[in-house]
Amino acid sequence: MNSMKDETVPSLRIGMVNFINTAPIHEIWKKSSHPAGWRVVEAVPSRLNKMLANGEIDLGFVSSYEYCARPNQYRILSDLSISANGSVGSVFLFSKTAPEKLNGCRLLLTNQSETSVSLLKIILEEFYAIKPDYFIGQVSDDLSEEVDGVLAIGDEALRLVGDVRFRFQIDLGEVWKNHTGLPFVFAICCVRAELCVEEPQLVRDVHHELIRCRHQGQEDLDSICQLVASTVPMSQEDCLAYLGGIEYDLDSEKIKALQAFYKFLIQRGEASKDSLPLKLELFED
Repeated sequence: MNSMKDETVPSLRIGMVNFINTAPIHEIWKKSSHPAGWRVVEAVPSRLNKMLANGEIDLGFVSSYEYCARPNQYRILSDLSISANGSVGSVFLFSKTAPEKLNGCRLLLTNQSETSVSLLKIILEEFYAIKPDYFIGQVSDDLSEEVDGVLAIGDEALRLVGDVRFRFQIDLGEVWKNHTGLPFVFAICCVRAELCVEEPQLVRDVHHELIRCRHQGQEDLDSICQLVASTVPMSQEDCLAYLGGIEYDLDSEKIKALQAFYKFLIQRGEASKDSLPLKLELFED
């Protein structure tokens, strides 16, 4: 990537999820010219959450859960998300038995995303009225025989699709849609609140650039799939079907979906009702 050297532009650390589901934005970003101080940091969602909370990055795509945990620290960049209106194709419960029979069973939960962990617990405990024995760890191809099910996300989930060890492969986005009638927002783009006050034009500039990358990426989806399909690996046709089903906007229906998710978190004691604003704090131009 060629960078425009502009010493007058403040430095900016931008978090980007290192799964292929960000490729329609990230691949265009990597081909584009940006001020020298704009630095992208790639990591899994749970790591980006911690980095944003600790001030190690200034803005970026983080788990939807992270905003609910610390809403006073952030603003949400409008019209940006990683969402699905039904099946998402990369957030699965892989299970050896039907989900309604998993009460007391041992489930390995990915350590890469708080949002997906909370979503799975909502689905199993609120929708199916069961309580498995959860533990969080690293999902790998070499899974213990003692595990009854696995929550996997992102590229790890894509690699497990079709694995004969797991008879049941439950897409969490599809289950959420069936029970709520809403899309599910897995990640949003959050910016630290003080940066919106101290450098509002800088935030606007990077916001506009992310939106531009999204538009171009969705137009160039075929060529992007040619670049990234082999990293999973998956066929270009499967990659196109997968990325074509992911939505990157944050419209009013997705705002409603976020609020529904946050309501569950508050009811379950995973977030404080006193800290979460009734109206989500969006940064809009």
